[in-house]
Order: sequence, then C-alpha cells, then structure tokens
Amino acid sequence: MADPKITGVPITPAINPIVRPKGVPVEIPPAVTGGGSFRDVLRTAQAPAVAQPLKFSAHAQQRLESRNIRLTTDDVAKMNAMADKAAAKGSKQSLFMMRDVAMVVSITNRTVITAVDQSSMKENVFTNIDSAAILD
Repeated sequence: MADPKITGVPITPAINPIVRPKGVPVEIPPAVTGGGSFRDVLRTAQAPAVAQPLKFSAHAQQRLESRNIRLTTDDVAKMNAMADKAAAKGSKQSLFMMRDVAMVVSITNRTVITAVDQSSMKENVFTNIDSAAILD
C-alpha cells in the first residue's frame, strides 16, 4: 500500500492506526461492568490484602496436643505479626522458632502446618521452607 504522506492516498480507518504523540499517556476508559477503571482494578490487585489470622491445620493441632505444647494468645499474636512480616518479604513457607517449639507456617495460606517440640527437633530436617523467623 502506498504511503499517504507521499502519494496523498487516504488510509481507511480500519487500517489507519491511532498514533498518539510521544510522551502522552494512554487513556484507558472506565469499565462498562461497573468494576471501576483498569487503573482502580490494578491498584486493588496490588494492594496488600487485610491479613487474616493464622489457622492451625488438623495435623498441627494434633501435634500441639500430643506434645503438650501450649500457645498463649500473646504467642499467636506474635506469630500473626511475624506472618505479616514474612509475607511482606515475599515468603511462601516459613519456619517459626518460638522458645522450644518449631512450627512450619504456610504464609500463603496463613496456616500453621506442623509443630515440633524441642525433643522432637533433634536431628530433624525442615524442608520446603524459604524463610525462618525467631520469635521470643
């Protein structure tokens, strides 16, 4: 096809690309469905979610009971705060060390997966973790 600047041949709208001047931002129209603009949806998706409290899996609850491990409400509050910190740093699964207890915590699911007391920790290997946190 001939260049319209050279030949003066008009280009039909279906072929003519919309060219915006360099440095001018793209205007994205609001969503028709009422979900807000693309920019609002993107901000919402990027905004940190309100942290949910940690849950304890059935396995973790069994381990806590069978090993006579008692956690106070203060302990759980510290664990929640640490889970928030781990999430902010991009952790997915973390080992929490608190006094003489080790717990594997899924940061992604906000779930304590298992708990191990000091006597069971000896010669134990913790796998599939990407971070560790020491709580006092």
